[in-house]
Amino acid sequence: MLTTPHETRSHLRTLAPGAGVAGGAVVLAMLVNLLVPALSPAVVAVAAGAALASLAGVGERLRPGLAFVSRRVLRVAIALLGLQIAVPQVLALGWQSLAVVAVATGVTFAVTPVIGRRLGLSRGTSLLIATGVSICGAAAIAAMRESTDLPDDEEAAASALGVVVLYGTASIALIPLLASLLGLSPAELGVWTGAAVHEVAQVAAIGAASGVLAVAVTVKLGRVVLLAPIVALTSYRSRTASPSDRPEAGRRPPVVPLFVLAFLAMVAVRSTGLVPASVTGALPAVTNVLMAAALFGLGTGIDVRKLVRGGRAALLGGIATAIIAVTSLAGVALLV
Repeated sequence: MLTTPHETRSHLRTLAPGAGVAGGAVVLAMLVNLLVPALSPAVVAVAAGAALASLAGVGERLRPGLAFVSRRVLRVAIALLGLQIAVPQVLALGWQSLAVVAVATGVTFAVTPVIGRRLGLSRGTSLLIATGVSICGAAAIAAMRESTDLPDDEEAAASALGVVVLYGTASIALIPLLASLLGLSPAELGVWTGAAVHEVAQVAAIGAASGVLAVAVTVKLGRVVLLAPIVALTSYRSRTASPSDRPEAGRRPPVVPLFVLAFLAMVAVRSTGLVPASVTGALPAVTNVLMAAALFGLGTGIDVRKLVRGGRAALLGGIATAIIAVTSLAGVALLV
């Protein structure tokens, strides 16, 4: 149905307060990132959203705009993320590095939900922690949340985001320290960093400080490629589950969400080599802005006090982080 100009203006006025606050949070995140490069805009935005929710609360005027950035803007950001991935560059890493990525990611994603159930966590929380740790942090959590029907998606996403921020930030200091103690070569450190650390920006921070930036980021982008098939497979399983197993018996998620298809299309476009260098050079900055806005919106759903009290989610995040770190390190030792 077509909307009138008056209805459009009214809708924009409804979105403006929340979107404006998200815009301010993005500026803050970018400034913090300039001062402390180890803190990615995504991490700062999530923390800012959680701080706002915990200290001042999120009023009803802000909710429509925040919902818009945490869903619509998020989908655009994830699709654009595909333009940063050139499949030939990933394949050039060699089968050894790709095998490390595939095994570490697959094992972590498969085992974490099982451990989560043993710890008494909900299916949603366990799935989103598994997704965030095994693939690409906050972006993967948001993509999986958008693609599956989870009965507790807001609480689960908040717990998973908090866990990824906590352990991903800690890895910036721990991974280089452990690599030094273990005597890893630069090549081994690059592959291990890309295969084990949660966020692309965190991988870049470690890579830049350790002189292994290109290898670490390329390996990490190889993990990001797995976002599409893992989300699509999980969405398909959710769609074909029996009505008693689905959270909402009358609603089915799409087999492959449109934004996941858009992500794959962007990967294909980038892999042709036809995208101008000026575009590929500007894309990370644009994607970071959109992703920071979306993750600020998601961050406003984090209840810090509940997260601190709910130690089981933090425990599962620590276990999952250890699984992917140890599995990928074993692969590096054997193959790289």
